[in-house]
Amino acid sequence: MSRISNSWELVKASWNVLLADKELVVFPIISFFASMVVVATFIVPMIFAGAFDAIFAGGSQVFGFLVGFVFYIFLYFVTFFFNSALVGAAMIRLEGGDPTVGDGLRIAMQHIGSIFGYAVIAATVGMILRAISERSGILGRIVISIIGFVWNIATFLVVPVLVVEKVGPVDGVKRSAELLKKTWGEQIAGNFSIGLIFTLLFFAVIIGSGLLIAVAFMANLIWLGITLILLDIVVLIVLGLISSSLNGIFTAAVYQFATTGESKYFDPEMVKNTFKQKR
Repeated sequence: MSRISNSWELVKASWNVLLADKELVVFPIISFFASMVVVATFIVPMIFAGAFDAIFAGGSQVFGFLVGFVFYIFLYFVTFFFNSALVGAAMIRLEGGDPTVGDGLRIAMQHIGSIFGYAVIAATVGMILRAISERSGILGRIVISIIGFVWNIATFLVVPVLVVEKVGPVDGVKRSAELLKKTWGEQIAGNFSIGLIFTLLFFAVIIGSGLLIAVAFMANLIWLGITLILLDIVVLIVLGLISSSLNGIFTAAVYQFATTGESKYFDPEMVKNTFKQKR
């Protein structure tokens, strides 16, 4: 319950920033459509890669692996690019400025090389962990999950580091881990989750709308059932966009606290409780 309470407070603080700069939600929207373009672009190459491996490589999936790796790189790049734009704009707001969408995109473009380099690193780590997990037993998958969790914690501040400190992707990862270690200690674990609140909201929407849709179809009100389904999809997409916006804002706030010891829109104690020492 304390984790839910802390997460809710973080959501409210991040929401206040979003209300001050509603245009911040534009970045997740652009990122969503850009990601769809990447997925659509790689559908045919992935189908071709699977057929190629089956016919010419005896099912070794080498070509498919390469295409999948490139796909991950570009998908990560799109995500990190617009997240960098969001974090960059959020940093301007947290420092007392009034950012625009153009400000965020300009900041991301200034660091496009580092963002792409970090996308390559993240895609490589992701592919390696996935490959090992698929070939491991239950114990191995648990170990890989722990490694993935540690990686996520260590790289939590990479995006704000890249857009603020103008370092390369490797130094960005090192700097992120260094800031977290310096601020929260050597053994840290996550003690927050804006995603937790939105996961609960997702379940509430799905369960509530699911019951209404079932009743509509049972009553033979097909038009109402279809309308509810479409409305459900729209609500879930909106929740996803807001969640992404709040996460980007909060990441900027954690970076600001880690580097300055304070945060304008967030209670320092609340941010301090973002991470805790492992016992």
